[in-house]
Amino acid sequence: MIAQAPLLSPEHVAMIDKGVSAIVASRNAANRPSLMRAVGTAISPDGAEITVFLSRTQSRQLLQDVAATGELAVVFSEPLSHRTVQVKGRAQELRPAAESDRPLLRRYLASMEYEVSCVGFDARFVRAMLGCTLEDMVAIRLRPSQAFDQTPGPRAGSPLNAA
Repeated sequence: MIAQAPLLSPEHVAMIDKGVSAIVASRNAANRPSLMRAVGTAISPDGAEITVFLSRTQSRQLLQDVAATGELAVVFSEPLSHRTVQVKGRAQELRPAAESDRPLLRRYLASMEYEVSCVGFDARFVRAMLGCTLEDMVAIRLRPSQAFDQTPGPRAGSPLNAA
């Protein structure tokens, strides 16, 4: 089996890893979309696996669609620069968030508080936007199979390949 070339460059992995805005989308069998803001994210050092955390109560349709199709798209965007990356892939695992996820979720919240403060909103706004109990969170792990530059400008929509 031939190893797949990495889709995300180290710079893209670093951007996602620091904790930026993330919108998760899927679709049902009739191609009707569903989407929701992630309340946390994580990425492996090589970019081969991404985990997104969602509020179960706020993401019912999206979770049903992922369960039915397995398909996901996630858009990661820096609020100040609008630098944006989209990844698409298949869900590898859906699980309840665990106590061991708490440090990662705190780090994500702190990063988002900083990122959103750069565009003029204070931490209260971010805490309200991302507020969710651990018991209500579900984690979805995916392996990106496609990645795109979605930063506004002439390269928007261009496929990414780190190689």
